[in-house]
Amino acid sequence: MANKIPRVPVREQDPAIRATNFEEVCYGYNLEEAQLEASRCLDCKNPRCVGACPVGLQIPRFIAALHEGNIRQAASIIAEDSSLPSICGRVCPQESQCEGACILGIKGEPVAIGKIERFIGDWKLEHSDEVATTPTPSNGRRVAVVGSGPSGLACASDLAKWGYEVTVFEALHKLGGVLVYGIPEFRLPKERIVAREISEVEKLGVKFEKDVIVGRTVTVDSLLDEEGFDAVFIGSGAGLPRFMGIEGENLNGVVSANEFLTRANLMHAYDTEYDTPIYVGKRVVVVGGGNVAMDAVRTAKRLGAEAVIVYRRSEQELPARVEEVHHAKEEGIEFKMLTNPVAVLGNEQGWVTGIRCVEMELGEPDESGRRSPIVKEGSEFEVDCDVVIMALGTSPNPLIASTTEGLETSRRGCITASEEGQTSREGVFAGGDAVTGAATVILAMGAGRKAAKTIDQYLKQKE
Repeated sequence: MANKIPRVPVREQDPAIRATNFEEVCYGYNLEEAQLEASRCLDCKNPRCVGACPVGLQIPRFIAALHEGNIRQAASIIAEDSSLPSICGRVCPQESQCEGACILGIKGEPVAIGKIERFIGDWKLEHSDEVATTPTPSNGRRVAVVGSGPSGLACASDLAKWGYEVTVFEALHKLGGVLVYGIPEFRLPKERIVAREISEVEKLGVKFEKDVIVGRTVTVDSLLDEEGFDAVFIGSGAGLPRFMGIEGENLNGVVSANEFLTRANLMHAYDTEYDTPIYVGKRVVVVGGGNVAMDAVRTAKRLGAEAVIVYRRSEQELPARVEEVHHAKEEGIEFKMLTNPVAVLGNEQGWVTGIRCVEMELGEPDESGRRSPIVKEGSEFEVDCDVVIMALGTSPNPLIASTTEGLETSRRGCITASEEGQTSREGVFAGGDAVTGAATVILAMGAGRKAAKTIDQYLKQKE
């Protein structure tokens, strides 16, 4: 029976209208749609979706509870493993994780696990005052968490549930890390979703301190030696943008996607009530093919520019989520594939006027398994634009590593940590983008949870 029902489509804002506003693109399911989609789940004996989820959500259990009409139970099943269901339901790459492993996907469409999780998460936020959350009594141990992004929040939540007194230190004036500065409002509403899910974490007893730059205001050593914390978890993300090192990159009008999105998202440049300066010009070229590139190009479009993606491989190799690419195309974004910039062009006043590119063709696969792009001889051409946004990935800010003696890093500046989150320094743990370089929200959460377990074991052994 379950297999005969087609996947329930999700309602979305009309592309022509949404390309001019910052309201959420996907409307999500209502109760009837969510329950109909839940009825498609086969409740497999060996659920592959659970193994494919970086935080190990008990997916068939929460889907069954929803199908039976017990949304509160479904919410508490999710809460055992994740404090951020409304966020994950929106931004996880489900197609390559839980849904990618769903058995129904072999012959047809997988269960829409992400959309169901989002429905349950949003229901919980709407009814949060009815569900009393009582903090676990303190076990007398204190843990400092650096960064309030996904890895820090996941680590802090688990530790608080086990009775640790957790304080999260955030460098910026708003909590949420990449969730607030990196992901646009139209994908992840800040006040309606992010702020409220963080306040659910606060209800577990987690304390938050903003505007604290670890490495400047305090150091990892001072947290351990002077402030009396028993362990430190570093989940400070990857906020240092990469550039190409090509001619003309210092011209006015060349920015990193990181800066562009931070101005738009965290500093509300998209909102006419704020006067945050943001320059989009008339025609924007975004270099890159990941989710950040899609976020930047779709933000530029909404701010009134003509927006183009330039990517050096073909569409098959795009690292961005299929849904993001589909949404960008619907919104009228132009894609120039197999194209690589070799110089940024400018005028006498030092402003960008265009980019010079070469055409590429694909050769043999590299170590990532994707085919390496090779330059086509004599294929140079120019693209007119007045803004170039570089979305080429990010690495961790070197500040924490450079102010913490004995903390080993890789040559890319990432903190060296075991799979379980143990660093080269006793009592110091790390996870998420600070360890891996830029990756996904859910992988960072998985790393935060693993580190929480390791911290728990470490402190119990010390007793």
